[in-house]
Amino acid sequence: MAQLGFYINQSLCTGCKACSVACKDRNNLDVGVNFRRVYTYEEGGFIQQPSSGIVHNIKSFYFTIACNHCTKPKCIPSCPTGAIVKNKENGVVTIDQEICAGAQLCVMACPYGAPQYNKKKFKSNKCDFCMELQEKGEEPVCVSTCPMRAIDFGPVEELKRKYGSVSQIKGMPSNSITQPNIVITPHRDAKLSSS
Repeated sequence: MAQLGFYINQSLCTGCKACSVACKDRNNLDVGVNFRRVYTYEEGGFIQQPSSGIVHNIKSFYFTIACNHCTKPKCIPSCPTGAIVKNKENGVVTIDQEICAGAQLCVMACPYGAPQYNKKKFKSNKCDFCMELQEKGEEPVCVSTCPMRAIDFGPVEELKRKYGSVSQIKGMPSNSITQPNIVITPHRDAKLSSS
C-alpha cells in the first residue's frame, strides 16, 4: 500500500466546520481538543478614496487541516516513549495511547498543531486517518461529512496526479519542514507567489 494523504479543495470550503464536528463526534473528543480544525485567514482592509467613497481590499478564505501524516514527521523523534509510529505500509502516523506518557513534546514539535493534549486523560492524540472505518471500506468521517466534497483522500501520489502538487498555501508553515502528505487546490487568495 502507498502513503496515504488528504486532498483539500480550498476553493470549495465554506468554513462550515462539518468536518471538524464529525471528527470530534467520531473520536468523542473533549472541549478544546480538535483533530481536524478549520481556520479563517483574513487580510486587507478598506481604502479611503481621495475623491470620496471607500473601496474594500479584503481577502479571506477558510482552510481545514488535520494531521498530514508527514514523510518526515517532527512528532516522532520528539516522543520520549516511542508512542508515535509511522505505519510502513500506508504511512499513517499514530499515537499508541497505552505508551503515551503525556509529555506534550509532540504537541510542541508539530508545525501543524496535529497532536492534541487531553487534560482529562493526560495524553496526546491525533487524527489516525479513521483507519478503523477504512478497513470496513468507508471513508474518513471528515471526507464523508463535507457537504461541499472539498476533502478527499487516497494514495498521495495518486492525489498529486489528479489534483496537482501544491502542499503549502499562505498562512501554512513551510512544507520543507516535514514534507506533509497533503494536496491542495488553493483558494485564489491563498496561493503563494510561486504557486
